[in-house]
Amino acid sequence: MKFKAAIFDLDGTLLDTIEDLTDCMNAALKTMGYPGRSVEECKLLVGEGLESFVERALPDSARPDPAAKARLANLMRQEYARRGVVKTKPYRGIPGLLDELVRRGLSLAVLSNKPHPSTEHVVRLLLPRWAFRAVVGARDGVARKPDPGSALEVARLLRAEPREIVYLGDSSTDMLTANAAGMYAVGVLWGFRSAEELKLNGARVLIAEPADLLAILD
Repeated sequence: MKFKAAIFDLDGTLLDTIEDLTDCMNAALKTMGYPGRSVEECKLLVGEGLESFVERALPDSARPDPAAKARLANLMRQEYARRGVVKTKPYRGIPGLLDELVRRGLSLAVLSNKPHPSTEHVVRLLLPRWAFRAVVGARDGVARKPDPGSALEVARLLRAEPREIVYLGDSSTDMLTANAAGMYAVGVLWGFRSAEELKLNGARVLIAEPADLLAILD
């Protein structure tokens, strides 16, 4: 199969965001008088959108309280807007991979469960060299990954059939999304989740370094 396009998850795939996400969440939790979370804990809490991250980060006793969830979500938004891109950077090898994909004529896109404005902002700020044909984050009223709707929307923007798209991500959410959309699911091992999780949720192949994708395309 000759692939025409590549869709990338953002956090844990293109960008190493976990320290900033952890710092912002811990600042928000501290404001509410709750204990913080470690980086390793946050790797397992993120991936399904802000509301899910907030609910999982709260102590067990506070999770049933809608007011606590709403306040923590608001504080997290404020913290992320203020200092969400302090430590975030592209993973080693990502710039070279993107350059090579462009050289080969593949269209590129980003699909994230991060709020859409934040997704656009971070891509524009940290990945300005590459002309992504679509950059899509979580939007009100639109089902999030692993629902395949947004992935299929991106496929239309890329002018490619799902079977012509390689989809890279670091979590079960990404693998489920890719398979539900009929795309080629590639699990990346430099992100937040384990090889076992990726395989159990439908990764067609696992790659340890960004450049390993090129062997799949050859």
